[in-house]
Amino acid sequence: MPTTYGFLSTYPPTQCGLATFNAALAIHLTAGKPGAAMGSGVVRLLAKDNTSGGIALDGAAPRVVHTWHTDGPGGWPGAADALNRFDVAVIQHEYGIYPGDAGAEVLPLLRTLKIPAIVVLHTVLAHPDDLQRAALEQIADIAAAVVTMTDTARRRLTTGYAVDPRKITVIPHGTASHDEVPREDHDRPQLLSWGLLGPGKGIEWALRALALLGDLRPAPVYTVAGRTHPKVLEQQGDVYRDSLKALAADLGVTDAVRWVDAYLEPAELSRLIRSADAVVLPYDSTEQVTSGVLIEAVGAGVPVVATEFPHAVELLADGPGLLVPHQDPEAMACAIRHVLAEPGLPGRVTGLAGGPTLRWPAVAARYQALAARLLAERASLATATVPA
Repeated sequence: MPTTYGFLSTYPPTQCGLATFNAALAIHLTAGKPGAAMGSGVVRLLAKDNTSGGIALDGAAPRVVHTWHTDGPGGWPGAADALNRFDVAVIQHEYGIYPGDAGAEVLPLLRTLKIPAIVVLHTVLAHPDDLQRAALEQIADIAAAVVTMTDTARRRLTTGYAVDPRKITVIPHGTASHDEVPREDHDRPQLLSWGLLGPGKGIEWALRALALLGDLRPAPVYTVAGRTHPKVLEQQGDVYRDSLKALAADLGVTDAVRWVDAYLEPAELSRLIRSADAVVLPYDSTEQVTSGVLIEAVGAGVPVVATEFPHAVELLADGPGLLVPHQDPEAMACAIRHVLAEPGLPGRVTGLAGGPTLRWPAVAARYQALAARLLAERASLATATVPA
């Protein structure tokens, strides 16, 4: 019988990177294994601000078997019961998606599980507060295994937290294959940023860089694709997007900016990525150890101009992009000039060494191997404890 998986995460149609990641992992982890997709299931984390819109899943995705409504306390027992129906639990962890201080309600759930739990860490803070540190250390202590997606995150765990390093496995963030999507040629160079929009994305710095490229002929077009983050929209409305449009007007680049206020279908996003001459990631964060947008751009062979957030520093060191200081539009404009002047450097021609290992089937195979090892260890321990 194939191994069955219980996934705990936000899940489409919720619009967030975590939901998209979990859906892709779930589909590929159960793909091609008769009975695995039907036998596996998702416990969906659902907050009241994420109940509408988004991309529906096709029939290959595991079904939702339980919903944990996270706006109030006490939802973890039902979620734990649902996960215990499966062979292995795959749990996505991000601060803010679970109830309790620093998401502490995931802890009693983990303690209640009777199956091996693989916890995927999407954020490992360099300077956590006491609650964040304690929560993550307890998660790692209870879980059978923890996964980080970068060596940077692994090093942070082993040097800054009391975590058993033997429990840590590094498995990269997966990426779709965009090879079958044709590149659309344009009269003007195409710059692209995408993802849920909100403060911290640094789009204002990219707009300032764009204003410094007015002498280029033909002048580039900058596409900013993505809906405003639901939590930002609920708390602040579209103040950030409106401020960016006002800044573009002040800088005189309104006609050079294209706003796509939508959560894009995969095929449409692939066309955008493949048709870009450079992807611009002007993030303000100095903490971000995982970026699905970065992985997708590199996997598609598109040059990247990114600020020096940790995942970019680690991934782009091998050549598929250029790093610039945070909040430095002059340096960003210089890097964009270089990429547009020499389109084969550093992205489309060289690509990323080991690129096929970032494709979702290869990434899912590593999760499958980890799950198989945990199940074998548990079976061996059970055999050893049975009286002769």
